[in-house]
Amino acid sequence: MNEISCSSWLRYLLFFSSLSLHLIPGLTDDSKDGKKKAASSKSKGTGVVIICIVILIVVLLAVFLFKYWQKKKREEQYARLLKLFEEDDELEVELGLRD
Repeated sequence: MNEISCSSWLRYLLFFSSLSLHLIPGLTDDSKDGKKKAASSKSKGTGVVIICIVILIVVLLAVFLFKYWQKKKREEQYARLLKLFEEDDELEVELGLRD
């Protein structure tokens, strides 16, 4: 399975976060008053930071859950493998091939 490098993940994260910022109404600068413009610009900056943090948290949570799922799946497969070999030993004893 091909693994995506860290820089590729960062590129994808940056792309999707910038795309999501274009979809949020209210980030366009339509005000003509200087005071409103300064306040609007400040609130936009905090909004952008909050959105980036939320996207980062969601991505990190998804990666954590995927790794956790992989670990559980691996443990389950290993347990099945051990059970398979235990059953073979019992079968050999029952057939008299091994004491």
